[in-house]
Amino acid sequence: MSNVVQKLGAKKRAAIIEASLKKRHAKERRLRAYGVAAIIFAIGFLVTLLSTVIGNGYTALQQTQVKIDLEIPIAKLLNDEGQFDEKRLRRYGWGSSIKKSFRTNFPDVTDRMAQRALGELVSANAGFELRQLVEAAGPEATLPTSFWVKTSDDVDMLMKGRMDRNLPEQQRRLSDQQIAWVDALVADGKIRKVFNTTFFTAADSREPESAGILGAVVGSALALMVTVILSLPLAVMAAIYLEYFAKPGKVTDFIEVNINNLAAVPSIVFGLLGLSVFLGFFGLPRSAPLVGGMVLALMTLPTIIIATRASIRAVPTSIRDAALGIGASRMQAALDHVLPLAAPGILTGTIIGLAQALGETAPLIMIGMVAFIVDVPTSVTSPATALPVQIFIWADSAERAFYERSSLAIVVLLLFLIAMNLTAVMLRRKFEKKW
Repeated sequence: MSNVVQKLGAKKRAAIIEASLKKRHAKERRLRAYGVAAIIFAIGFLVTLLSTVIGNGYTALQQTQVKIDLEIPIAKLLNDEGQFDEKRLRRYGWGSSIKKSFRTNFPDVTDRMAQRALGELVSANAGFELRQLVEAAGPEATLPTSFWVKTSDDVDMLMKGRMDRNLPEQQRRLSDQQIAWVDALVADGKIRKVFNTTFFTAADSREPESAGILGAVVGSALALMVTVILSLPLAVMAAIYLEYFAKPGKVTDFIEVNINNLAAVPSIVFGLLGLSVFLGFFGLPRSAPLVGGMVLALMTLPTIIIATRASIRAVPTSIRDAALGIGASRMQAALDHVLPLAAPGILTGTIIGLAQALGETAPLIMIGMVAFIVDVPTSVTSPATALPVQIFIWADSAERAFYERSSLAIVVLLLFLIAMNLTAVMLRRKFEKKW
């Protein structure tokens, strides 16, 4: 009888264990499924973001141009020495000459309002760009009698299919007559689309077809240069002090807690600090990469300190003890032995901090780097803007062509960020040592 009871008890325990295992395995399968679903969900959002940005911005790589027949009277632009005369260049009606030549394609258009509407098909900056072309060629160059000049942004959008010509005329920026003129130019082969080099070689402009990101890229580069020069040495010195020289106590704990807290402070707070201290108190130039770099240095300093301390802690204490054992001072042990071995981690943390700073907009807006700058900055004190701020300015503009260019600028910014993060990963893998 007792054997039967024992057998029944064993079967019951086995059934309980089997049921428990089934539940546990079911939970594991559900958890795995939730994880896979979360990854797919995140990848889906990422794909949606990238496809939207790229889909809106890839057409900005092309620019529409129209052909005009125009002879430039070089002799009227030269001085007695045979060089270009600045006053004559400035007084010459470049824009009016282009529009007058353009109107010869439609000799039947004689009404003044119609001629004005016809002239709106050509870029407002076409005359200025033609003057630059002539000056670059030099007074002795043989100029052609035909030039390709940029069309207006509305014609550019029409040629790229971003303007619905089937909409009612009141809802379009181009009238039916203007669209008919464009179609006539297309039929005559006088309109083409070329690679938009201006986007990469020019600064900002009021006209979308003449706007570029070079000024913003140079401004970001100058600001990041100032950021590295200020933040990296201070962060390394602060980390070495906290790790090797600071005495444990309330003051040290207070400093460490505030460093960790500053790493989570919203970036706009640093912008307000820069506005009140650097601009208000010290009177530094507004909208300059110098001030932008100083603000970004304050923002990235806690991040680099934390990364540097983690890198120093990763170096075995035996390295430092061996250096001290052969007579090195504490400073020599830290600088000559520990710091070189921690350099890969420090460099990685610095690059990640700079990548974060590159994408910041709010603190730069607070110090005035949202200004409209048409020249490429030449120094850290020159007026400049940054690439994220340039994207913000363009995205806030009413012209559809600016929205197109802001999307392409986002792609460029993402490429810079990806390149910086890949560089950090590659440097860590190459120089990291296993202890």
